[in-house]
Amino acid sequence: MAKPLSDQEKRRQISVRGIAGLGDVAEIKTNFNRHLHFTLVKDRNVATPRDYFFALAHTVRDHLVGRWIRTQQYYYEKDPKRIHYLSLEFYMGRTLQNTMINLGLQNACDEAIYQLGLDLEELEEIEEDAGLGNGGLGRLAACFLDSMATLGLAAYGYGIRYEFGIFNQKITNGWQVEEADDWLRYGNPWEKARPEYMLPVHFYGRVEHTPEGAKWVGTQVVLAMPYDTPVPGYKNNTVNTMRLWSAKAPNDFNLSDFNVGDYIQSVLDRNLAENISRVLYPNDNFFEGKELRLKQEYFVVAATLQDIIRRFKSSKFGCRDPVRTSFEAFPDKVAIQLNDTHPALAIPELMRILVDIEKLDWDKAWEITTKTCAYTNHTVLPEALERWPVSMFEMLLPRHLQIIYEINHHHLERIKELFPGDMDRLRRMSLIEEGDPKRINMAHLCVVGSHAVNGVAQIHSDIVKSTVFKDFCDIEPAKFQNKTNGITPRRWLLLCNPGLADLIAEKIGEDFMTDMFQLRKLLDYLGDDAFIRDVANVKQENKQKFASYLEKEYHVKINSESIFDIQVKRIHEYKRQILNCLHIITFYNRIKRDPNQFFVPRTIMIGGKAAPGYHMAKLIIKLITAVGQVVNNDPVVGDRLKVIFLENYRVSLAEKVIPAADLSEQISTAGTEASGTGNMKFMLNGALTIGTMDGANVEMAEEAGEDNLFIFGMRVEDVEAMDKKGYNAKEYYDRLPELRQVMDQISNGFFSPKDPDMFKDMVNMLMNHDRFKVFADYEAYIACQDKVNELYRNPKEWTKMVIKNIAASGKFSSDRTISEYAREIWGVEPTDVKIPSPNEPRYSADE
Repeated sequence: MAKPLSDQEKRRQISVRGIAGLGDVAEIKTNFNRHLHFTLVKDRNVATPRDYFFALAHTVRDHLVGRWIRTQQYYYEKDPKRIHYLSLEFYMGRTLQNTMINLGLQNACDEAIYQLGLDLEELEEIEEDAGLGNGGLGRLAACFLDSMATLGLAAYGYGIRYEFGIFNQKITNGWQVEEADDWLRYGNPWEKARPEYMLPVHFYGRVEHTPEGAKWVGTQVVLAMPYDTPVPGYKNNTVNTMRLWSAKAPNDFNLSDFNVGDYIQSVLDRNLAENISRVLYPNDNFFEGKELRLKQEYFVVAATLQDIIRRFKSSKFGCRDPVRTSFEAFPDKVAIQLNDTHPALAIPELMRILVDIEKLDWDKAWEITTKTCAYTNHTVLPEALERWPVSMFEMLLPRHLQIIYEINHHHLERIKELFPGDMDRLRRMSLIEEGDPKRINMAHLCVVGSHAVNGVAQIHSDIVKSTVFKDFCDIEPAKFQNKTNGITPRRWLLLCNPGLADLIAEKIGEDFMTDMFQLRKLLDYLGDDAFIRDVANVKQENKQKFASYLEKEYHVKINSESIFDIQVKRIHEYKRQILNCLHIITFYNRIKRDPNQFFVPRTIMIGGKAAPGYHMAKLIIKLITAVGQVVNNDPVVGDRLKVIFLENYRVSLAEKVIPAADLSEQISTAGTEASGTGNMKFMLNGALTIGTMDGANVEMAEEAGEDNLFIFGMRVEDVEAMDKKGYNAKEYYDRLPELRQVMDQISNGFFSPKDPDMFKDMVNMLMNHDRFKVFADYEAYIACQDKVNELYRNPKEWTKMVIKNIAASGKFSSDRTISEYAREIWGVEPTDVKIPSPNEPRYSADE
C-alpha cells in the first residue's frame, strides 16, 4: 500500500483551504522573520522550535487584529443586540490552525513555512492546549463561540482565565496520576490584557438598610483583570471576543496588616485574593460545594455584569436615548445566556445592580432581569445539580442571600395563588431547601429568573420537562425549549480531517462548511464505487497515521486493518466504560476458548480523565489498564485484540483519534447523557455508532435511520420500568455464563494477581448498588458487537453506511444550534454580512 500523504503534503495541494497567493506567502515570510527578530529577539542561529511557533502565531494574529478592531467598531456604530455567553468553562484547545483556517490563510502559511525550511505540522504540535474546561460543557461553549462569529452575531464569551486548566493525566502502574497544567508557562500569544478595564468585585461584608435603600458595606475587594482573545468567524472577517477574567489583589489588600508592621505577610496574603482564578475545578457532572468555587462563580458574574452595563450605557440606548428610560431598553439590547447553573448568580447580581445602585423598583428590575437571562440545563443527574449552603452565602454574599430570599418570597406567593393549600408543591418549588444544612437550589433560581430554559437534546429536554422541572413546566410550558447541541465543522472536519473535507468538496462544493445540511447531497453517490473506495481510503490513511502516532507515543504496534473501536470521554459510571471493559474481557475469553476460529481483529481504545476525588472512576481506569496488560501480552491473542488506554485525552488528541475511528462507543444508560457531542464528531468523521437510545444518539438515529447505527439496550421507558420493579444484578450474573466468567475473573484477581482484592469495590457496586444497570444491557451489547463484526467483514457495505452517516450529520452543526438560540431565545437574526477586511474601503456609519 502506498505511504499516506502527510497533512503537510495534503495541505500543499489545492484544497478547501484555498490556493496560496504568492503575495500572501511573501508577506507571511517577511512578517515571520520580523516577529522572530523584534518580538522574540532571536535570529535563526539561536531560535528554538517554540520560538518559530510564537513567530508564526504572532504573524497570524496580525491578520486578526485589523478585523477584530473593525468588528468592534461595526458593533459600536450599528449597535446590534449583543449576546453574552456566560460559562465557567471554555475548552478551546489549540488556536493556531483554527485561526489560519477561519481566515483562509492555511495554505499560504503552509507554503511560507515550507519555503523557510520548517514544518507547519511540527510547529502546530508545540502549542499548548487551552484546557479551560473539563469536557462536553466547555467544548460546547468553544464551538458556540466559533458559530456565533461565523453567523455574524455580536457575541461575547465570558469566563475565567484559569492559571492552571484541566490537569494533565499520567498513567503510572495503571493508575491515574494528576499533574498541574501550567499552560501559560511560555506565555499565550493570542490574548491581550486589558488593565484599563479592570473592575472591582466584592465579597463578605454586611448589609445596612438606609432610607436610600440597602447598602453592602465592609466588603473585601478583589480586582478582575480582563484578558481578551479574538474569536474569528469562518471567512467573513468577523472577529468576536472571548473575555476571561483574572483575579488580582488591590494594592491596599490587607493594608491593616501593614499598618501593624507585618508588611511581608500583607504582600503574601495577596495570594488569597488571586487564588480565585488559579485553578479550574476538575469535576464533570459532579457538584463540589467549596467556598473557592462559589467565589469563582460570583467573580465571573460580578465582573461580567459591570462590563455589560458599561457597554450598554455607552450605547445609543443607554444614556443617549431621550425617549426611553435607560434600562427600559436593556432586554432589547442585551441577552445573557447562562451555560448551566454555574453563572446563576447573574440573576441576583443583576437585581442588586438595578435595585441598589440604579434605584429601579423591584418589579421593574425583575421584569428586566427575567427578559434578559436565559438558562441552559446540561444534566439530570442529581449529584451534578448545584445546591449551596445558606450559611456560606450569609458569610460570602450577604446581600445576594437577601435578594434570593426576596425572589423566593414573590415566587412562592404566586404559587400559593395558583395552588392554594398545596404545601408540598411549595416545598418542591422553593428556591430554598429546608434541612441541615439549609441550601439554595441554583437550578430553581435559574428557572424562575429566566425567560427561557432549554435542554440540549430532545430526549433530555423532554426529561427536564417531565421530571426535573415538572412543577415549573406545568405553570409555564412555553418557557421550556429544546436546543440540540452541535459541533463546529471547521475544527471537527476541515481542521482535523482534511482528506475527508477535500473529498466531500470535490463532490458537492465547499458550501457545506457553513451549511452542513448540504451533506445530504452525498447520498447521490451511494452507487459510485470510486467515491466509496475514496472514502474508505481516506479512513485507512487516517488509521495508519494514528497507528504511527500510537507506535511513537505508546511503543505499541497495532494492526491498522483492525476495527478501531473508540470510547473517549470523561470517565464516569453513567458513561459506562465498565460495559466496554466487560466486552473486552468477553472477546478475550472467546479467543482463548477457541484460538483457531477466525475473529474480526479489533483495537479498542478508551481515553478520558477521572475527577481526582472520584474513586470508582479511577478504579475503572485501573481495570482498563490491567485488562490491557493481560490481553496485549498474550501470544495466543496476537494482533486480533489490542487494548490501549489513551493517556491525557484532550482536544488536540481528539483531533487525531476521531478521524481514525471506525466505531464510536456511546453507551450511557438511557436517560442519563444529556446530549453528547463526541457522538456527533465521530459521525461527521465517518465512524459508525454503537450506542443506546440516549442523548443526541436518538436524533442521530432519526437523521440517519436507526438501521444505520448499532442501537442496543434499554430505552428510557425500560429503565423507568426497571426502577419501579427493582434492578437485580444477580439474576443476570446467574443467567449469563459469559458475564459470570468475566465477573469471576475480575473478582478473583485474574487481572490483578498481586492484589486479588483490588477491584472488590467495583464488583460490589456492580452486584449490589449499580445505579446505571450495566448488567441489564450486557447481553444486548455483546450481540450488537457481533453485528459490528459481521458488517466490518463487508468493506463496501460498511463504507456505504459510513457515507449515509456523514450525509445525515447536517443537523449536528453548532451553526444550526446557534441559529435556533438566536431566533428563539435571544431575539436576533444571524447575518451573512461580511465586515470589510482591513485592506478594503471602510464602511460608513449609516451604511
